[in-house]
Amino acid sequence: MSARRTALIPGALGITGRCLLERLERDPSWDIVALGRRKLDFPTRARLVSVDLLDPADSRAKLGALGDVTHVFYCAYSPHPTRQGESETNVGMLAHLMDGLEPAAKNLAHVQLMLGNKWYGSSIGPFPTPTREDDQRPMGPNFYHAQQDWLVARRASKAWTWSALRPHGVWGFAVGGALNLMNAIACYAVISKHLGLPLSFPGKPGNFTAIYNMIDVDLLAEAMEWAATDPKAADQAFNMTNGDILRWSNVWPTLAEFFGMEVGPLRTLRIGKMMADKGPVWDEIVARHGLRPLKLSELANFNYLDFALGAEYDQMAHMGAARRAGWNRWQDTEKTMTRQLQRIRDLRVIP
Repeated sequence: MSARRTALIPGALGITGRCLLERLERDPSWDIVALGRRKLDFPTRARLVSVDLLDPADSRAKLGALGDVTHVFYCAYSPHPTRQGESETNVGMLAHLMDGLEPAAKNLAHVQLMLGNKWYGSSIGPFPTPTREDDQRPMGPNFYHAQQDWLVARRASKAWTWSALRPHGVWGFAVGGALNLMNAIACYAVISKHLGLPLSFPGKPGNFTAIYNMIDVDLLAEAMEWAATDPKAADQAFNMTNGDILRWSNVWPTLAEFFGMEVGPLRTLRIGKMMADKGPVWDEIVARHGLRPLKLSELANFNYLDFALGAEYDQMAHMGAARRAGWNRWQDTEKTMTRQLQRIRDLRVIP
């Protein structure tokens, strides 16, 4: 029988935190503590602790009572209008968590960061691909770099280990997540169909044909648990993808077929602007199809979709580091895309 472990998941309601929580739910050897300031919107045995990680006093008060925590899966994020401010804010939140938790959690074994493709400068412009974990860092403030540097320095002379995962596009469901690609595409498709339109790719032409990496949330959750518990993965960062590549031009017809739509001509839009007034349209769709009473603003961040479909260059990661450490799992991206869409259809989120 496995030794009992307690997972602490800051950001448990986001797309990566939720997928991990749902995975650990199925393993009775894990106890789960979810950190968040919203109520959990799905059944779970996890204990919810409401804490403001921006507030050091609140963090010390709430986290100091969690002495049984053995593994931290850090998925929290706070946006900021400047890159320097984003670094300072998000490193501060991580520091507040560790300052509050570490004195109490005497059996702390591992702390994991959820990073991403921005590590390599994907938000700045074209970068060398396939990316490797030891690539030269791009210029300028980057909160992923700052968080990992802070954690590595904190780990010195400590008994616990660390890991960091760098996924690219994460494909899965959550309510209220700021970086949810699937929700935004699904809502865009459903609204387009409701208005009698074909499914036109709304991004830039170069993005439509560029190479891209995706990871299914269920595979990501499995990788998160692996990296936090396998000694061969300790004190390392890993690119993490499904293990294959895609071009939107190849999978777009599959998405159109799922929604029962014709493929329309490529039509580059400012999606955030075009969808800004579509809340009432979504409410009509919810009423017509008897869907869960969720607002469009709770499901989709169309400004993020503008960003994700705007880069006209390849984004591809090398998986060698994870493979050498023993990670050999993979998924067929096109199949996982429709599987996860069917999941949110089954949850009555989309018709």
